[in-house]
Amino acid sequence: MAKYRQVHVEFWQDGFVLDLTPEEKYFYLYLMTNSKTSQCGVYELPLRIVETETGYNRETVNKLIQRFVSYGKIKYDSSTKEVMLLNWLKFNRIASPKVIACVNKELAQVKSQLFKNAFVSASKQYGYPIDTLSIDYGEEEEKEEEKEEEKENKNKSSYSNEFEQFWNIYPRKVDKKKAARSFKTAIKNHSLETILSGTEKYAKQVQKTDNQYIKHPTTFLNNDSFIDGYEEGQHAEDSADILEEYDLGF
Repeated sequence: MAKYRQVHVEFWQDGFVLDLTPEEKYFYLYLMTNSKTSQCGVYELPLRIVETETGYNRETVNKLIQRFVSYGKIKYDSSTKEVMLLNWLKFNRIASPKVIACVNKELAQVKSQLFKNAFVSASKQYGYPIDTLSIDYGEEEEKEEEKEEEKENKNKSSYSNEFEQFWNIYPRKVDKKKAARSFKTAIKNHSLETILSGTEKYAKQVQKTDNQYIKHPTTFLNNDSFIDGYEEGQHAEDSADILEEYDLGF
């Protein structure tokens, strides 16, 4: 079955379109008429397809997509490779039963939950009778995300003030939970002043060092590296130390 996309003749006299460059006009038309477009205005559009169909390279494609996102004409979800034309419903009525059935089918295949929710909101705004009951709003996923956020906030509040002082100073922030456990052990054997002083010296020493060569905070604490007597301007580590410390995840 052949697919057609209508473009209103008023398109060329639209105030927004009149101010676009020729390149932007071409790309805007492409977004509305390309081979992946759908009746609901939300569709999957991998960048490699855009490159093939428009003849633009990846850099130009990214530039144009971001430009229309900033214009408020589209949204693009890079994780699902989907695009949403924000004014699609305004100019494409979906009152016909056949069209509604088609839209419901297409919407069920949309991966981006944000786009699904945005489409339903727009449908209500324009009074379109979309079967919202059949749409998965991702409520279960949202509940799980809320639980994870609560758990994370709880973990944040469980960190001691002393550890937070260390964490704010330390130049490489990875594996905070592990670092907190190592700090709890270190603080039993050394004063807070000793730990913070040594950490500040180390931070100054490695401030121009590539992040991958900076010790993990857990490694730094487990090895009592804060008492190594770092001096500002001293080289980070010799090559043997770098190989030994290089991202082993300790």
